[in-house]
Amino acid sequence: MILVRTCKMEAVRSLMKAAALANVPKHVDHFSKFSPSPLSMKQFLDFGSTNACERTSFVFLRQELPVRLSNIMKEVNLLPARLLSTPSVQLVQSWYIQSLMEILHFLDRNPDDQRVLEAFVEVLEAIRNRHNEVVPTMAQGVIEYKDTFGQQDVVTDHNIQYFLDRFYTSRISIRMLINQHTLVFNGNTNPAHPNTIGCIDSICNVTEVVQGKKEERESERKSERECGALFCFTPLANNIREPIHISYIPSHLYHMLFELFKNAMRATIENHETSRALPPIKVMVTLGGEDLSIKMSDRGGGVPFIKTERLFSYMYSTAPRPSLGDKHRGSLAEFGYGLPISRLYARYFQGDLQLYSMEGYGTNAVIHLKVLSTDSVERLPVFNKTTFRHYKLSLEADDWCIQGAAGLGCIPRFKVI
Repeated sequence: MILVRTCKMEAVRSLMKAAALANVPKHVDHFSKFSPSPLSMKQFLDFGSTNACERTSFVFLRQELPVRLSNIMKEVNLLPARLLSTPSVQLVQSWYIQSLMEILHFLDRNPDDQRVLEAFVEVLEAIRNRHNEVVPTMAQGVIEYKDTFGQQDVVTDHNIQYFLDRFYTSRISIRMLINQHTLVFNGNTNPAHPNTIGCIDSICNVTEVVQGKKEERESERKSERECGALFCFTPLANNIREPIHISYIPSHLYHMLFELFKNAMRATIENHETSRALPPIKVMVTLGGEDLSIKMSDRGGGVPFIKTERLFSYMYSTAPRPSLGDKHRGSLAEFGYGLPISRLYARYFQGDLQLYSMEGYGTNAVIHLKVLSTDSVERLPVFNKTTFRHYKLSLEADDWCIQGAAGLGCIPRFKVI
């Protein structure tokens, strides 16, 4: 009798789950009609420090997270059918559907019930853990797509680049919201960083982060020669050497600096493998009225100008293929995604990451960040008619005449004598 009752309960749960899944497209259509609500760094800080109310945060997130999830889920459906059908992309889709369903469960829950608030935190932490592998799994989907169908046309590659920039930015923003809520209201504090509110350091010492990231990168090197790459650091604040502070997320800055140091050291070593001494990697940090800039200069030989933008491409990566069985599969460097993701981190709060390379000499990499917390506002993708038209872009003839333009340029009309 107990066995029969258990089987019936399982059957009911399966039917309820199937019904919920059937309604997912309706929910996505509904919430994607709303635009995300970008928050500034100041709003994050003010809320976490002076007006921290878990109930208010809960009410905001149970509406905002479905909006951000649904906006990007609409774009996933606009991917090329061949890419959308790969096992890895299908897996990522299933994660997003499950996460959306779990958050929607709280739409009609009582925000004054402490048990509801505690359950919400648990769900957010589960979603964060579930999405830990989103970037490498989506990257694996691109590899499966390229291996199966080969090189695609320029427009398809451009649209996939456009999507992935927006998709990964959306993921950064969703994790930002989840991290702030769970860290502020789950009692997780870092004694070493008392000025940290959630994942934001209100007085992040940029010069200290730069120094620490350089030392960490060097300590990971196995070769004594690689460790021999010199490092020159010049912090400048109104022409006076002193610590430089802004409100920022240290983990984002760590990610960007790690990628730049890694690339600079590797290029320097490879370009001077026959030299007795390695030229220094120079870093300068400057603080202005609006921007904080970090410039890293190396003499690693640089890259041709025409290839600079390809360094930020997900489709032209020349990185070795990662092994699916590798427990460190999550490393973005293995997919060649380090630079493009780093640029997204910089742009997320209205900054940027730019490369200025001189072939035959070296490269200057510059990170720009906003100084004022009121100017550091989330840059979020939104699904609308403009987005839809972008994916429907067709290849048109170039309006500049370039020799050998693969049929897109000019046809000679006059014989050259």
